[in-house]
Amino acid sequence: MNPAYKSDKPGKAPDGMSLVPVYADTPVEGTAEMPAGAFQVDPNKQQLIGVRYDTVQLSANSRGIRAVGKIAVDDTRIAQVHTKIEGWVETVFVDFVGKFVRKGDPLLTIYSPEMLATQQEFLLALKARETMKSSREPEIPTQMDSLVESARRRLELWDLSAAQIDRIEESRTPTKTVTVYSPATGYVTERNVFPNSKVDSAMNLYTIVDLSRVWVVADVFEYEIENVGPGRRAIVRLPYSPDRTFRAQVNYIQPQVDPMTRTLKVRLDAENPGLLLKPDMAVDVEFQLGAATILTIPSEALLDSGERKTVFVDLGGGFLEPRDIEVGQRIADRIEVRKGLQAGERIVSSGTFLIDSESRLRAARAVPQQGQPAQEPATEHKHD
Repeated sequence: MNPAYKSDKPGKAPDGMSLVPVYADTPVEGTAEMPAGAFQVDPNKQQLIGVRYDTVQLSANSRGIRAVGKIAVDDTRIAQVHTKIEGWVETVFVDFVGKFVRKGDPLLTIYSPEMLATQQEFLLALKARETMKSSREPEIPTQMDSLVESARRRLELWDLSAAQIDRIEESRTPTKTVTVYSPATGYVTERNVFPNSKVDSAMNLYTIVDLSRVWVVADVFEYEIENVGPGRRAIVRLPYSPDRTFRAQVNYIQPQVDPMTRTLKVRLDAENPGLLLKPDMAVDVEFQLGAATILTIPSEALLDSGERKTVFVDLGGGFLEPRDIEVGQRIADRIEVRKGLQAGERIVSSGTFLIDSESRLRAARAVPQQGQPAQEPATEHKHD
């Protein structure tokens, strides 16, 4: 029962079993009837080492890519509050971080000597225009109108609104303090003003963040990034409430791979109804890839040496062919095959490493020793 024993004539094997002839029309390893590199493994030996087979299948790839992510503030929705005047804070309306404000809400009032002087110039210009209205010189009223407009323009450059300037003009009384209003709707995330403190144009008074839309920063593995590009849609879920979903869309992919996790940062723009998504909150992200039909094989069937990816194809009669293939994404316990196999082919799915060892051993035996000619193929006899 030794399959390795061969003889060039009929007879008995050392163990007493009769030899069976192998004729010229029977496929032999390395002949023209077999692909290069094909070899034969006796079925009994295959059973002994636990070889199992599977087929190359056409599979529907309708899954999405899943990743973990974190909520981040949309940088385009951050507003910083500055003032163009120098002065002292009198009243603070928004006095704690985290307060929600709407666009146009008052934030604080500032007393500014410069602003007060500019208001007085505006009132003097108004009074001069009324006084010179009856002048006989035709150019005087025009000059007075120009003077009033110039003073009004200076107030506008101090960020006084038209309504505030109109009130000063109607009351003919300067306003001691100037009110600073919120430029955006959102949450106050930074506050740097307190009553009686001095402020100037270089100081950031408040930072206001609009959370009606947020960014989701997801970690996507480098081998999956080819399926995720700008514009790709995704679903965002809260880990503690998976039934609640939020729509998102990829708008940027960072160009550098994290060397520790082998992932890339993918940024998505997400709707935030009800403001349920908070900055730094952990979320689950599923990228929607759509349906496609692809060739797949069991992951156990692939022999990956790093440089080569090989499977063993069943040629029948115990013959196997090592074949290099090109693979794609992993889908559960199967792997996409992009090149090298066809649907329906049988491949080794279990015992791959032992079959590979047998293949290498056969290849080593086929190489002639240095200084010795290669042996001529002889008629082979097998056990009965």
